[in-house]
Amino acid sequence: MTSLSGSEDELLLERQLCFALAAASRAVISAYKPVLQELNLTHPQYLVMLTLWEASPRSVNEISEALLLGPATVSPLLKRLEASGYVTRRRVQGDEHSLAVGLTPEGAALRDRARAVPGTMLRKLGLNRTDDEELLRGRMARLLKVSQADNRPGLGAAVQMGSGTIDPRSTSGR
Repeated sequence: MTSLSGSEDELLLERQLCFALAAASRAVISAYKPVLQELNLTHPQYLVMLTLWEASPRSVNEISEALLLGPATVSPLLKRLEASGYVTRRRVQGDEHSLAVGLTPEGAALRDRARAVPGTMLRKLGLNRTDDEELLRGRMARLLKVSQADNRPGLGAAVQMGSGTIDPRSTSGR
């Protein structure tokens, strides 16, 4: 087995940005689990609900674009949210291929209980809203912007993170 010191080998696992991001993502999403269980939501379902609390009804495509996920990934989430009584899915009149997804009264009421989630998660992760969160969100937004421009040209959706909108087709700085 060959062993190199950390300062000499760029291929060490600990030096990989992709590993750090993947591990941090898993850890943060795992930290959300008990908080979201109180709302009877998984993390992906919570993200869908966030889009609907911003605007409802929305098409499946609008939700997919907002979450940077394909409709085939979002559809099962919507089915489970509908089974939980949080959303309705209805065909758009005049367009049998489109579904409008709207909040039920229970789904709309869940928003009040969900208001505690951001603050709870900041405390749980040892972050403060003013400095840490903004810096972290800004850096993540920049990474997303650059990676989307490089990897998904023609996405066509602007990415909203924090205080700014990011067009993934643009690689210019913020």
